[in-house]
Amino acid sequence: MRGTTVLPGTPSLTPRAGELPIHRLELPMPNALPFAVGTFDTIGPMARAPFPHRHTFHEIVYVTAGTGMHVVDFARWELRPPHLCVIAPGQVHHWDTVRGLDGFVVLFTDDFLLEHRADRDVLRRLSERPWLTLDDRARARTDRLVTELHDEYRCGDEGTESVLRALLHVLIVRAARLPEVPGAAPPARAGAVAEEFTQLMGRTDLALWSVHAFAQRIGVTPGYLAEAVRATTGRTPSELVREARIREAKRLLAGTDLTVRQVARRTGFTDPAYFCRFFRRETGLRPGDFRRCGDVHWGDALETLSPQ
Repeated sequence: MRGTTVLPGTPSLTPRAGELPIHRLELPMPNALPFAVGTFDTIGPMARAPFPHRHTFHEIVYVTAGTGMHVVDFARWELRPPHLCVIAPGQVHHWDTVRGLDGFVVLFTDDFLLEHRADRDVLRRLSERPWLTLDDRARARTDRLVTELHDEYRCGDEGTESVLRALLHVLIVRAARLPEVPGAAPPARAGAVAEEFTQLMGRTDLALWSVHAFAQRIGVTPGYLAEAVRATTGRTPSELVREARIREAKRLLAGTDLTVRQVARRTGFTDPAYFCRFFRRETGLRPGDFRRCGDVHWGDALETLSPQ
């Protein structure tokens, strides 16, 4: 992916007016591995950023201590370590009122998954249920694995790249075995089409807000796209696109100063009035009411507001 990595000290991407900050993976030198692992302290202050932002890369967070909240999109997850958390490129997250946060952060781009491309789909599914709690056995195994990743990354000996890729693959596979993670998608062309569809939905720079537009970009018919996505996810592309539009609208309403008209345009609506009706139908709230409820308390608003 172009523009996903930068040298240390490179300014963050300048978002369009009113949009959320977008952070790229900092590498120590040109052509370095698009991968990093460290503690919350060694990775830097952005590892515990208290403001909503996006990444151009994958992030796996292993929390071993701390109190407070981790907010991923509009879900608030209380810290009761140990936890494993997967954040996909394009997701919005931040840390809220955390104290004593400790653990490890693993950062990498799609390019680092060359030897295990199927891991991309596993990571996507993990990011849909990002907050995983580990029992004693899982914690002991994760401790050993993440520590080994960290030590291998720091030593930089011959063959380190292969070892890091192998260890990361094991971490992803074991994370997928933890409870409350959806089952794997079928390894067929349908799965590949559905995976590309999902990846495109996460690219907010593309104005792809219809099933036809997605199918055209992927190079399949809308009918085949519908069959592939339904076979892989059990849901229709229309449902997923509708959810993606609402999710992006919520992100922009809660985390930016864009007007409702601007949010409508960013999510593919030429008619702000129709956008307002669509948003209210899907969430039970007008866009303005949702914004006034705060960035992560929108669910509570359904109980406190009475839309007219």
